Amino acid sequence: MKDIIVQPASGKLGILMPGMGAVATTFVAGVLASRKGIAQPTGSLTQTANIRLGKRTDNRNPKIKDFVPLANLNDLVFGGWDVYADSMYDAAVNAGVLERGLIELVKDELETIKPMKAVFDKRYVKNLDGTNVKTAATKHELVEALLEDIENFKIANDCERLVMVWCGSTEIYHEAKEVHASLANFEAGLLNNDPDIAPSMMYAYAALKSNVPFAMGAPNLCLDIPALEELAKLTETPIAGKDFKTGQTLMKTIVAPGLRARALGVRGWFSTNILGNRDGLVLDAPENFKTKEVSKGNVLDGILDANINPELYGDIHHKVRIEYYPPLGDNKEGWDNIDIFGWLGYQMQIKINFLCRDSILAAPIVLDLALFLDLAKRAQLSGIQEWLSFYWKAPQTLPELEPVHDIFKQLEKLENTLRYLMGEELINNLGMDYYEDVDQEIEA
Repeated sequence: MKDIIVQPASGKLGILMPGMGAVATTFVAGVLASRKGIAQPTGSLTQTANIRLGKRTDNRNPKIKDFVPLANLNDLVFGGWDVYADSMYDAAVNAGVLERGLIELVKDELETIKPMKAVFDKRYVKNLDGTNVKTAATKHELVEALLEDIENFKIANDCERLVMVWCGSTEIYHEAKEVHASLANFEAGLLNNDPDIAPSMMYAYAALKSNVPFAMGAPNLCLDIPALEELAKLTETPIAGKDFKTGQTLMKTIVAPGLRARALGVRGWFSTNILGNRDGLVLDAPENFKTKEVSKGNVLDGILDANINPELYGDIHHKVRIEYYPPLGDNKEGWDNIDIFGWLGYQMQIKINFLCRDSILAAPIVLDLALFLDLAKRAQLSGIQEWLSFYWKAPQTLPELEPVHDIFKQLEKLENTLRYLMGEELINNLGMDYYEDVDQEIEA
């Protein structure tokens, strides 16, 4: 097995977040509460999950955080940008995700975290009006300002390393153009104010130029363009995305593999969501909803493959709807109606009603991605980190590779990557060696 040298997680790790609304404030408040011992970081693999090492009979099942050298929660520093100037305390209160009593317990720390002025273009997020925004003559100058922000934050907070996780809104749907085809084209586009360079791309570019790993939490076009993939390899910086896998899609990646495993057919899968947070407001614009629709729609295709099993999945009617409903706030409700068929074509149905909390499910993802991307950087892994597909609706892969959407296969890949980095034997769950030993004992 190849020897991997993982540098220690010494000093402070700064986590920068473009977008400091519901998801970001829930994440930061949760980490602060965990530090104080007043809450548990439930849902975070890095903090609460175990990993099996060796054979089942070895009984080696350490916590992931005790197995790989991750940054400690006490060493994390938080910052970022937002189109509104509210401190993280005010933003957390306004988001309405966490109980006020919990927020008050970490108020002092949250009040000190104030957003830097954001790069904002209303064409990409039609239903928001930014007031805390940067102004410049060119997109190149905006990127220069972001580069300065990153460097100043690192110095001011005495950080050894940084990572960046996009927690901002979904941008409008658009497809890759010539300006995205190479790094040279992209940099020329920054100078020429090319309209097809979105704000999220500018943040990603600034991060990668600063050797800062970047994770894309929304479904819009960003890291998955040749220009930024080229820059990630050039600077030897890890990237991963896209679109946090939280509510309804999380359910799909759990349920669909089970239907496929039992060779049950699927005729239709109708999904609808109602939510009332800022994300819901943004997605109320058709151009922004299309971005999310494409991201969510590809998941079933990747699990229930019509090309391999046309008799089971060749004619699925898959529909996704998202409705903005302010009374729910951050509490999203997702309904799924699944029409399946079994033996001799007899039809059955599955109904799922998932009353979830969007930011509660997303917050541990932000933590895990930040810690794992920092680990990847210290292990000298660069470019696309497919082993982090577990966290994404639309996992980024090399262009010639189809993404894996089955959450159980994704978890196996993640765990085996950690074993690989630490020089442990990979696990394939074959298990024949146990029974071969038994046969040999019987023969003896």
